[in-house]
Amino acid sequence: MADDEKTTEETEGTEAASTAEAPASSESETAAVAGSSQGASADDAAPASSDAPAEEAPASTPAGADAPAPAAEAAEPVEQLAPKERRQRARAAKAAKRPETGPRTLEERLADREAKRAVAAKERRARRTKETAKHKAEAHSRTATPAREHVAGQQKVRQGIVVSDKADKTITVRIDVARRHRRYEKIVRTSRTLHAHDETNDAHIGDTVTVRECRPLSRSKRWRLVGVVERAK
Repeated sequence: MADDEKTTEETEGTEAASTAEAPASSESETAAVAGSSQGASADDAAPASSDAPAEEAPASTPAGADAPAPAAEAAEPVEQLAPKERRQRARAAKAAKRPETGPRTLEERLADREAKRAVAAKERRARRTKETAKHKAEAHSRTATPAREHVAGQQKVRQGIVVSDKADKTITVRIDVARRHRRYEKIVRTSRTLHAHDETNDAHIGDTVTVRECRPLSRSKRWRLVGVVERAK
């Protein structure tokens, strides 16, 4: 019986030892396989690194900075809206910002407009009252502009020959003008006729008379007879 117990204990110890050695061998085999794979990858990478230049490593991103968004997320599609729809959305956004809830009625808008007009009218009346008071205060300090002194002008005097005395108290006088031309320096003679007032019908055709400029006496008379210089022969 004792021998059987010893045999059983030895058998159990041998099985336990074999069981303990099995995981260890499996771990060593796994490590060996991993080492061989790493060595193979290193051997494969060595020729590649020798043939092609090594790629630059990406710059390290700070810990606090956010990672760059993908290109697909950065380029978001822009919604194309019609002008009418764009205006409607703008009006809706503006209405949403107002303290009132919902759109205002016509009566409310008219009341608001009347209130604004009343405030503007009140400010306008106050400004005008202030300007009137200021103008009245300055009126006492201002001096009246003196009237311009009337000075008789120098009337033109012309000498000519009477060419008609048919009208009553009116004679037609021809004024002869002789002047030298600016460029050609030749004597250029011109004449013009005018109507003069003759109160006593003293001048006759062919007389040389002197007339003076005066106020308008009729539709065509702006001259008055001064005197007869020479009678017609």
